[in-house]
Amino acid sequence: MLTERLLRQVAFIKEIDKVKYILRKTKLLHSDRCENDAEHSWHLAMMTIVLAEHSNHPIDVFKVLKMVLIHDIVEIDAGDTFIYDAAKSHTNTNEELIAAKRIFGLLPPEQAEEFIEIWKEFEDGFTNEAKFARAMDRFEPLLQNTSNNGGTWVEFDVPYHKVHEKKSAIGLGSATIWDYAERLIDESVEKGILRKDS
Repeated sequence: MLTERLLRQVAFIKEIDKVKYILRKTKLLHSDRCENDAEHSWHLAMMTIVLAEHSNHPIDVFKVLKMVLIHDIVEIDAGDTFIYDAAKSHTNTNEELIAAKRIFGLLPPEQAEEFIEIWKEFEDGFTNEAKFARAMDRFEPLLQNTSNNGGTWVEFDVPYHKVHEKKSAIGLGSATIWDYAERLIDESVEKGILRKDS
């Protein structure tokens, strides 16, 4: 027998198919094709499973997986904001909260509440899980840009100091991964694919 609960869950599942159509500025590794939000979230989930041992603190991996899989669902309504966008802040906006309430609100109430809280926790970035999830979110595009001769850094003329500032959040989740990431950033300057003003 079909229940209202199941129908609400299926409605949500059908709605989030739209995540596959949200294109990001960053391109796939060694490619000129833009990544979509679904691919991005899947990659972060795999990175979480593989790299969790490098977290600065013990983490609930399943909770981190929930964070990385749902954090960009709000972009169905709010759209993707480029991390280096000078005109629009890449922070938790009222627009995103409205989107979270609408989209997660398709679920049964207790699931909707859980997803909204997990989304907020990721956006706030205070817990160990949120710090590690955000580290993955910042690390993946770094790997993409370094594999694409600077990628969006070159395309949008993003300087070293902005990249370093935005990517330093990786260190809050994993000092080990940040050490590696910082080396990649410095190598990018040496290769001439990241501009460093003197």
